[in-house]
Amino acid sequence: MSNALVVLASDIEDATWVRLHGDDATFFVGPGCLLPQSEIHCHAGSAIVLTEQVTCTCRGQLDARNGGRIVAHPDQLWASDVLLATDDMHRLQDAETGARINGYGGVIELGRHVWLGRDAVVTGNVTIGEDSVVGMRSLVRNRTFEAGTAIAGTPGRAVRTGVTWTREDAP
Repeated sequence: MSNALVVLASDIEDATWVRLHGDDATFFVGPGCLLPQSEIHCHAGSAIVLTEQVTCTCRGQLDARNGGRIVAHPDQLWASDVLLATDDMHRLQDAETGARINGYGGVIELGRHVWLGRDAVVTGNVTIGEDSVVGMRSLVRNRTFEAGTAIAGTPGRAVRTGVTWTREDAP
């Protein structure tokens, strides 16, 4: 492995697995990040950038491969068992033509102040605007959502706009 960039501004000793696979990988963890029992895989030519205050309750999985990128802007709250993956990890192709059907090396960008519910899956080319929420067990794939959107279901869709959230659990 060569030309890898690793910047750790948070203690990630509670992470289960951090692995860089190949050349030119970028892995950046800014201040105030918490990733207990998480698995992080950053493959050749790919990047994972957690800018600041990314809080994962437990067992998050981040997988950037094939030149893909995962970028999480400040003030994230991720419940247990979330998965962020830039692509499907294996080629799905048309049986006759051999053309690839599924995405390859996507970009996931989570705006400031995004909350991912338990077991949420975010994959492919996804942009989620600031102040948004992804509901429990939702699958968000190859979509863009504006700021202040509540996203739910499989496939994930906007169920409400004009929302925000707080870490405080108050009436």
